[in-house]
Amino acid sequence: MSSRKKILILNGPNLNLLGIRDQSIYGTLTLDEIIQALKDAFKEHSIIHYQSNHEGELIDLLHKYGFEADGIILNAGAYTHTSIAIADAVRAIRSPVVELHISDIYARESYRHSSYLKECCQHHVIGKGTGGYAEAVKYLIEN
Repeated sequence: MSSRKKILILNGPNLNLLGIRDQSIYGTLTLDEIIQALKDAFKEHSIIHYQSNHEGELIDLLHKYGFEADGIILNAGAYTHTSIAIADAVRAIRSPVVELHISDIYARESYRHSSYLKECCQHHVIGKGTGGYAEAVKYLIEN
């Protein structure tokens, strides 16, 4: 059995609308349901979760947890394609970061094909639906 890990799950803009927002892309589960399922599945680990629609708050949370968490799962939403500041925050911290996207950003609109996080994250889980969160947690536990 692996040692207890502290994992931050950080979700960006509009992810508070999961379960309501375009279900053909994002599924029917709410963010609360996804997080609760992760906490149930990984009871031996500490799962901390935040969601914010504000870039600065996401950066502040990366700074706060990026030196103490054993790993961070970051679904930056649309900030993936626009925020050099979030990418710089990921580069500045010590915790390994997994970039996560529910949909396959590379199969969607062309403006979504660019990721400022691609080069600074240790691992990427993209296009696996909401099940990608569990895959990302497993990755951080095992690595």
